Amino acid sequence: MTDSSSENVPSRQRKRFPAISSRAYEHPADRSALVALRKLTGFDTVFKALSGLLPERSLRLLFLSDSVRVSDAQFTHLHTMLRDACYILDLEKVPPMYVTQDPKPNAMCIGLDEPIIVVTTGLVELLDEEEMRAVVGHEVGHALSGHSVYRTILLFLTNLAMKVAWIPLGSVAIMAIVTALREWFRKSELSADRAGLLVGQDLQASMRGLMKIAGGNHLHEMNVDAFLEQAEEYEAGGDLRDSVLKILNVLPRTHPFTTVRAAELKKWAESRDFQRIMDGHYPRRTEDKDTSVTDSFRESASHYADTVRTSKDPLMKLVGDIAGGAGDLGGRLRDKFTGSAAGSGGAKGGSNGNGSGPADGGSGAAGQGEG
Repeated sequence: MTDSSSENVPSRQRKRFPAISSRAYEHPADRSALVALRKLTGFDTVFKALSGLLPERSLRLLFLSDSVRVSDAQFTHLHTMLRDACYILDLEKVPPMYVTQDPKPNAMCIGLDEPIIVVTTGLVELLDEEEMRAVVGHEVGHALSGHSVYRTILLFLTNLAMKVAWIPLGSVAIMAIVTALREWFRKSELSADRAGLLVGQDLQASMRGLMKIAGGNHLHEMNVDAFLEQAEEYEAGGDLRDSVLKILNVLPRTHPFTTVRAAELKKWAESRDFQRIMDGHYPRRTEDKDTSVTDSFRESASHYADTVRTSKDPLMKLVGDIAGGAGDLGGRLRDKFTGSAAGSGGAKGGSNGNGSGPADGGSGAAGQGEG
């Protein structure tokens, strides 16, 4: 890794992951959503065109001229965190990082040729050192996964769609790509949250950071367990009408909901996959060229099947019932839309009849939060 120093010693000892591949922490839904995005009609054409037209040089000059570049002389503590994060994830080149004046807590990793990390003053002022370390690791994870390219295109197309919205049918194709990009980016945030945990190696700090993004700097008024209970209530509560509203609520967002992010991260932190990484058993970048696309599809399919099978969301439970050949579909739909006890009981019975969903079932948790 360039721009490193033996004097840059983290506040506590953390494990390092030499040559770690982004595949080690990428969420299955992230990879499958990106594959679906690349297959979207017209995406390749738009991507190739924008790669040469996007004003990336202008973007870099803008941050250089109107934000504060993190260095040994400015925001030294952030510079230390950045170098430490790159060291832990073995990112060879430390990306430039800027702090920009904005009271809204946020962070992003953008850039086509090389990634740039930007954090807002609102985020810097909100989080403590360990919480901020997880956020910096989150953004370095984006850089290692190559997410910055698609994030930059999403920002550009979102602005473009607003400018051409007055033209009849002018923004239809653009919005189709924007919607697909947002779906992928929500999933990529789950991957980056995992990278942040690998860097910070402090689950409680990651949880605190997400709670602060949701509820502000009032930790004395918040509780991690209660916050996670919100995620469970969000997933399981209501009837099919609520399931539809969840989808409509999340469509305009680039990030999953914060409670869902917290629940997803905690689940991964308690998994065997996370422990294997911490024990030093993870895929290396040298193996990326030998990665099977079929294996990636199989892993994603397995993830979605498991999501349908275990989800408490009424819509996902209905999908599982249908896949299990549950009878009286019309009655089940009526009961679930009205939230009647009879419908819930019937769904439960159908679920017991078959413990698995289809390999190509519905999407995983798509929740949100900034940062």
